[in-house]
Amino acid sequence: MIPKVFREVIDLGDGREISIETGKLAKQAHGSVVVQSGKCMLLCTVVSNYKQSDVDFLPLTVDYREKFAAAGRYPGGFFKREARPSDGEVLTMRLVDRVLRPLFPKDYHAETQVMIQLMSHDPDVMPDAMAGLAASAAIQLSDFPFECPISEVRVGRINGEFIINPSFAQLEDSDIDMVIGASADSVMMVEGEMDEISEEEMTEAIKAAHEAIKIQCEAQVRLAEAFGKKATREYEPERADETLAQKIHDMAYDKVYAVAKAGSSKHERSAAFTEIKEEIVASFSEEEVEDFGGLISKYYSKAEKAAVRDLTLNEGLRLDGRKTTDIRPIWCEVDYLPSTHGSSIFTRGETQALATVTLGTSREANQIDMPSYEGEERFYLHYNFPPFSTGEARPIRGTSRREVGHGNLAQRALKGMVPDDCPYTVRIVSEILESNGSSSMATVCAGTMAMMDAGVQMKKPVSGIAMGLISDTESGKYAVLSDILGDEDHLGDMDFKVTGTADGITACQMDIKVKGLSYEILVNALNQARDGRLHILDRIVDTIETPNEDVKSHAPKMINRTIPGDLIGAFIGPGGKHIQELQKETETTIVINEVDEQGVVEILGTNQEGIDAVIAKIEAMTFKPEKGSVYEMKVVKILDFGAVVEFTEAPGNEQLLHISEMAWERTSNVTDVVNIGDIIDVKYFGFDPRTKREKVSRKAILPKPEGYVERPPREKRDNNNRGRDNRGRDNRRDNRNRDDRKPKEHKKED
Repeated sequence: MIPKVFREVIDLGDGREISIETGKLAKQAHGSVVVQSGKCMLLCTVVSNYKQSDVDFLPLTVDYREKFAAAGRYPGGFFKREARPSDGEVLTMRLVDRVLRPLFPKDYHAETQVMIQLMSHDPDVMPDAMAGLAASAAIQLSDFPFECPISEVRVGRINGEFIINPSFAQLEDSDIDMVIGASADSVMMVEGEMDEISEEEMTEAIKAAHEAIKIQCEAQVRLAEAFGKKATREYEPERADETLAQKIHDMAYDKVYAVAKAGSSKHERSAAFTEIKEEIVASFSEEEVEDFGGLISKYYSKAEKAAVRDLTLNEGLRLDGRKTTDIRPIWCEVDYLPSTHGSSIFTRGETQALATVTLGTSREANQIDMPSYEGEERFYLHYNFPPFSTGEARPIRGTSRREVGHGNLAQRALKGMVPDDCPYTVRIVSEILESNGSSSMATVCAGTMAMMDAGVQMKKPVSGIAMGLISDTESGKYAVLSDILGDEDHLGDMDFKVTGTADGITACQMDIKVKGLSYEILVNALNQARDGRLHILDRIVDTIETPNEDVKSHAPKMINRTIPGDLIGAFIGPGGKHIQELQKETETTIVINEVDEQGVVEILGTNQEGIDAVIAKIEAMTFKPEKGSVYEMKVVKILDFGAVVEFTEAPGNEQLLHISEMAWERTSNVTDVVNIGDIIDVKYFGFDPRTKREKVSRKAILPKPEGYVERPPREKRDNNNRGRDNRGRDNRRDNRNRDDRKPKEHKKED
């Protein structure tokens, strides 16, 4: 039976379009779609269990995978099979999850899985920009309790013009790379990097993306109506008791408000809140505690949130006693670790990051091997968030998605400030030692200082700040919070992180939890973030104003040289013999990359003498003397018929100085004129067709002796007379007439 297919098409302009199709593939899933643009095809399936899980959160899993077959390639590695997700795939999962999760009901706890797969790759289409659209479209075809359709788009800007879902090639020329997630009514998520743009320009980019998202949401609604929108499933809601909620609110609100207003430290505040909660629990009988279960904790948390939010909205005060625009105390230090190539500590309040920098050759570049992208990163940043940073003890099970996401944000914030001509591969590692609010922004600040300490000639220093928002739709009040705490992250309606230089924004990450946030509030928040960012930048510059002029004495120095492509083989030698010997002799690391038929030689070493020796070897190989010029040369070997000399400015580049070119007078012995180690001037004549080799001459720059007479040129012999004497007789050997030829053997007689 031929399946009935339903299809909607979205026009992106410039002849590009996106189609959403259902009814052909994966029909046993609760919802499935194929989203296609050009040759790029994504299959998204969604499934949610009908039984609620015994947890107090939504167990939602968003999985995005790129199949190597989609690009006609084999996976790398021994098993030739897709394994754990790459960092790029994890980042796409996070982008989709952050938009979907808030739109499920808070009391919906069924195990839910969203799977997105790249099934066909188009080099002109970036698939991650369509992942959010695919996920939402599949959910619209299901019976899940989901608030409204959403979508995500990437926005770029070339020559002042915004482009929706640009290609890889277009993104290279763009000064903006942002992914925006939104519903038809509200922007919900923003993440990206920029080339020092203003807050107003960032807002305009978000607006342009939102207009495109509205069209994609309408297409999903049409597809669901044509397919036959299912009735939303019924599920068992969480138990609720409004009387109990009001009782706990009355018991907790004033006490929490007082503690919050006191402006205590994290541990003191946490202990005080715990004491209030325990008092409330103790006021109930054991039977009531057992009967109400987790409702007491739930309603206490709700009362605590209300009290803290009201304190900020009513009095402009925060949990630690700061006003809304205040930044926590900052102290910084560089060159803390003696053995690293660069290090720094950045401490802001109760958040601390220790960053290290390691410098290397192109061999240490981070190789990216995905079906949708192959390449390497010469600058990359890794972020580690150990449990002790929050005073917890829990198992460490590899790098978490959160660590990947936070590290990527810090990397995008800094990479634009690494100069294009930086010869090193630069790796930053950020170790979070304390955390109470925005460790990723602390990583940006620590990373900036560590690179400057390492001698990386950054274009400009970068700082970052985390902002929050508390708003009340009924009263219209709102408060933008600078440098938020961890608690304020959970209590607020928006949290966003902004990084940049003194001249503009370099990266951002934004999650908006409130509907209908006006662009006016967004612009005000971004401007307040700029003030805080510049304040933090001043503290960084006070610690280290400019990058160190050179790398540390124990850090490797990197020198690049270029050689002609046809000399690469000679430089490396058979089986790498020459380059390996040179590395051993000079105690350096040498890497050769062929670029545009040229060999780019990277020389890395801590010993300047060794680096100079490698440079001398390269200069000797590439040295090309100019015909007719005079050069200083050193005698390195004496022969019977001349001397071997080398250019002093290119040791190893040797020439033969023939005995006849040493002096105008007849020279019987070479040592009568030169000896080993002598430095002499000679004239270079270039290639001599008679001797089939390059010619140099000492006598050519000496004055001719008085009365010197040129020897007449030697007569050219006639090859036809070779071997005959002056009487014309043939003197050549004739083996047939030689007297000493072997005598004949005589047959013996019987």
